[in-house]
Amino acid sequence: MEMAHYLIIGAVVLGSACVQGSVGFGLGMITAPVLVLLQPDLLPAALLLLAVLTSLTAFLRERADVDWKLVGWGVLGRLPGIAIGTTAVVLLPNEGLSLLLAVTVLGGVGFSLVGWSPAAGGRNMFLASSVSGIFGTATSIGGPPIALVLRSLDPSSMRSTMSAYFTIGSILSLTGLTIGGEVRSEHLIAAATLLPFMVAGLLLSNLVIRRANSTVLYRVAVGASIVGALLVIGEVTASLLTP
Repeated sequence: MEMAHYLIIGAVVLGSACVQGSVGFGLGMITAPVLVLLQPDLLPAALLLLAVLTSLTAFLRERADVDWKLVGWGVLGRLPGIAIGTTAVVLLPNEGLSLLLAVTVLGGVGFSLVGWSPAAGGRNMFLASSVSGIFGTATSIGGPPIALVLRSLDPSSMRSTMSAYFTIGSILSLTGLTIGGEVRSEHLIAAATLLPFMVAGLLLSNLVIRRANSTVLYRVAVGASIVGALLVIGEVTASLLTP
């Protein structure tokens, strides 16, 4: 990875991890488009490795409020999604994966803005997790469907249940990608070198969450996600139109 790219990606990881720790999402939806533009070979495995650590940290902090029944349904639902997502990573060309990621980001923004909240039951969790497994494995962005189902829980239970689910789910996705030959040494090295930025962002979120306006942070995260997705779509379109 070029030093300039490393510093830019590191700064984005720091900022998106801070947003994630403050408002509950941001790491994947903000960082993934930047990786597509600067270092597409690192997706989805490197970002999934960072996501595991982020989720595990949150889970260890609030594990007492986990709804393990919902996590169980989610794990069952994620398995078929992982198979489809891994197949997409193996078979789709880079342009196809980039467009899929951009559409996933825009869809995630739509999920985060919708006011509808389905019941947090086993069937809905299974279905949402199947979708999450597909897009989480193929693009590293699988949070929006799960957040939609779990938003009816109390805040503490929602955060802890999501953290437990994504810790297990991301490990399962990485297992599927490993079987498909899509986790390589460069992914492990990149995740390790970006880890200090992620840790710094999570630590910074402890200060930000007490002082910043959560609504403003939410809007910044959504705006950055949209801009990144549109830049990816523009990049792919330009490359396809260039003879």
